[in-house]
Amino acid sequence: MTSVLRSAVLFAVAALAEIGGVWLVWQGVREHRGALWIVAGAVALGAYGVVATLQPDGNLGRNLAAYGGVFVVGSLAWGRVVDGFRPDRFDLAGALICLLGFAVIMYAPR
Repeated sequence: MTSVLRSAVLFAVAALAEIGGVWLVWQGVREHRGALWIVAGAVALGAYGVVATLQPDGNLGRNLAAYGGVFVVGSLAWGRVVDGFRPDRFDLAGALICLLGFAVIMYAPR
């Protein structure tokens, strides 16, 4: 697996863990589903932290900055698939801008 492909897969897994973890905590607290949902969310958020350390690029600041773009796109996709949220054209335009920033930060030649 190439370094870029590995990195992209890790960013996607990290987004699933973080967004899913926050969603589980949200369900536990805001939707009154209980402590088990909150604990499951905390475990998923911990998994996000571990996955983030597996990035081939060893610069935490760069990884976190780039991940922001993945998080934005992933959050809109999660909202669409899981919660029925319909992003409008401005949501989508903003997500594309964030994704472009992600690509520049992580994969521009240095």
